[in-house]
Amino acid sequence: MGPTQLPLNTERPDMRSATETADLVRRGELSAMQSVRAAFQRIEKSNPALNAFIQLDQAAAEAAAHAIDTRVARGEPVGPLAGVPIGVKDIESCKGFRVTQGSWFLRDSPLCSEDSRHVARLRAADAIPVGMTAMSEFGMDSATHSALWGVTRNPWNPATTPGGSSGGSAAAVAAGMVPLATGTDAGGSIREPAAFTGLVGLKPSHGRIPKQDGFSNFTTCGVLARTVADCARHLDVAAGPHDGDRQSLPALPYKYEDALQTLDIGGLRVLWSDDLGYAVVDPEILAIARSAAERLISAACLAQRSIDFRPVNPYTHWGTVMLANLEAEWTRSGILPAGFDRLSKPVQHLLNLVRANRHKMDVPASWKQLHRLEQQMAGLFTECDLLMTPATACRPYAADGLIPAVVDGRDASESGAEPFGALVNVCWNPAISIPAGLTADGLPVGLQIIGRRHREDILLRLARIAEQAMPWTFPSME
Repeated sequence: MGPTQLPLNTERPDMRSATETADLVRRGELSAMQSVRAAFQRIEKSNPALNAFIQLDQAAAEAAAHAIDTRVARGEPVGPLAGVPIGVKDIESCKGFRVTQGSWFLRDSPLCSEDSRHVARLRAADAIPVGMTAMSEFGMDSATHSALWGVTRNPWNPATTPGGSSGGSAAAVAAGMVPLATGTDAGGSIREPAAFTGLVGLKPSHGRIPKQDGFSNFTTCGVLARTVADCARHLDVAAGPHDGDRQSLPALPYKYEDALQTLDIGGLRVLWSDDLGYAVVDPEILAIARSAAERLISAACLAQRSIDFRPVNPYTHWGTVMLANLEAEWTRSGILPAGFDRLSKPVQHLLNLVRANRHKMDVPASWKQLHRLEQQMAGLFTECDLLMTPATACRPYAADGLIPAVVDGRDASESGAEPFGALVNVCWNPAISIPAGLTADGLPVGLQIIGRRHREDILLRLARIAEQAMPWTFPSME
């Protein structure tokens, strides 16, 4: 498998975008059934080596496709994602499938009787779920391998990870099995897989897409996509208020897809940071991401700022808040103590770290530092409109490996593989990872762009400029 550079409009069915597919179906030039059956052919070919999909239902997908084709034949309207086959991350409810969160303890969960709010909006737009994609167990890893479903691999090099926790979605889209797959992001779980597989991964502003489970401090929903237009169309479909989620944001008076072409962003002020003062980053990753940022800044006519911005390192404090009660919760649920050996190795490792460091975990103090970080970010955005960083600290590591504690020969135990991820989950800003280039051994590198709260339109416009100025490559699955 090697990189293949392709134009945005391609005749290769495995690289046909979601917008292209939907527009062809709506015009009657491609049937939804053809789209779905082609997706299952690609899944049959590529999934055994990658383990991206862990549940499939071709009969249900073909029934949905037949219903769409019937409406098209009758001249009835169909949705903006008509006939687009999608994967759904194994954490979101999807009717007819079982949600396991990659855990042996949820292997017998009942089949879902309804969709999550996010998936329901995609289905209402006539997207067709074809199956559930693998995730790291309970979302607690930067790679995707679990005791229940095994190891998920990167289409660019199957020895490496596609990232986590939305690694199955990233692998499925990068390999061309489907053009869109859902993800969730509580600390980088959309953006790191996007960076590791050469995709577009947008973590929206907190509340932009309504959640099923109500209030959340950190988690948002989104998708992995190959094109910026697909990402924008998804957000047009998925965004908007819902009375069941009191954090959901009001509807907007414009479409994100329109903003890709019309939004004027010239002169916006941008800060580039190598490390935010705390991250350990591989020099090759840093050089590739910085070069991509410089080219984008020039192409978009942005005004580069020079500010010594050294915010609180969220890695430890975010982890303390997320994990402080983990053992107690799992003991109450019956996972511990007897089930320790049934947990995947990354989760066992994480639990052991929590146990070893419990004496140092001060949740109120960590919350204070996270609130301080929020104020630091607010201060930065009085002087800047955008913040750019590498999307990850390292290249894709071993598919069945643990999060690297050493990067470039330096101690990275306090920053990990995705040190720039949790920053925006804590502060509720939108952030996007876009392809920045390839390492010397042909693995993808991502550039992260962080914007002001509620300004996904700016990030998508910048991503579109980058997409046009720096043509992206995809892995060849031949």
